[in-house]
Amino acid sequence: MTQRPSIPGEPVRARYTKWDGSPHWQFDAVYLGTDEHGIWVGYPAGTRFARPGLGYRARTRGVGYFPDAGWTPAFYPGDQDHPYGTRVYTDLTTVPEWRGVPAGRRRNGARAFEVTMVDLDLDVIGFHAGHLDPRGRAFVDDRDEFAEHRVRYGYPDELVARVEADAQTLLAAVLDGEAPFDDVVPERWFAVLDTVLAGSAR
Repeated sequence: MTQRPSIPGEPVRARYTKWDGSPHWQFDAVYLGTDEHGIWVGYPAGTRFARPGLGYRARTRGVGYFPDAGWTPAFYPGDQDHPYGTRVYTDLTTVPEWRGVPAGRRRNGARAFEVTMVDLDLDVIGFHAGHLDPRGRAFVDDRDEFAEHRVRYGYPDELVARVEADAQTLLAAVLDGEAPFDDVVPERWFAVLDTVLAGSAR
């Protein structure tokens, strides 16, 4: 039976791999809640993101969700200085898979969860209003990497078609400001994140 978080503040480890199973980006977050879009998590500024040979600490807090679909969006607030003016960064992936982390592997026996998915190269990136970028208000990134990995990893043709179609659907949603790619839904979850972080600091 799939185990998913249910209590705001429960720890979540997000782990991306490449198609061959090699490790990709990983980071720690906290569960915020679930809505019609998916399971939402958040993290504070200073959270470490790492992959083999590269790591950095987030300059702003962020929220994102994991749907029962092949993409994982992350949102960044407009009131903080994201280094690239990014508002939303969506990875095209396999469908996220959840599991519980055994309590014995957590301090104090606290429940924790891990969500894993395969990164499929393409990203849909949208910018905050007023940020000028030659690629437009939003665009699909890493097409060259997708083409290269399609050959290297032998992506199935049906997977390629699905990822390309999803990328165009997401790009249209970001450009049109459809929920949850509007300002209202992410702001609601930023408020939840702030409450969770305030509670954990006590």
